[in-house]
Amino acid sequence: MAEDGAAVDGPVLLFDGVCNLCTGAVQFVLPRDPEGAIRFASLQSDVGRRLLDRCGRSPDELSTVVLVEGDDCYVKSAAAIRVARHLGWPYAALAVFRALPRSIRDAVYDFVAERRYDWFGRRESCLIPSADVSDRFLDAGDDRSL
Repeated sequence: MAEDGAAVDGPVLLFDGVCNLCTGAVQFVLPRDPEGAIRFASLQSDVGRRLLDRCGRSPDELSTVVLVEGDDCYVKSAAAIRVARHLGWPYAALAVFRALPRSIRDAVYDFVAERRYDWFGRRESCLIPSADVSDRFLDAGDDRSL
């Protein structure tokens, strides 16, 4: 439950909408989550910024993925592992990385995040979802978003 009393309906993955690596990860998750349990919002969107604020994170912080599940917010490697768990086998096996100290997991995450634009490129604008999955993406007018 949020401070304003509104609940987040199911897991919402916040991602950098102009990062090719990040949008590629979203496109990887979509077909592997056929039940549509995970919804998405770009960090740059109004919904993304409000959810970041509710998680106690700066709305201007675009260098990490955030998974919002109810009252809980997972960032960096913890978010990636939670998403993998939602996808089931074989992706849930990535939970084995929880055995590593978070500082090590997040150091690897940060190393890639700092270089993501150099290695994978950047879009001119945020990802626009195709019609068949657009209902999984939250926007400022979506009443379910917060």
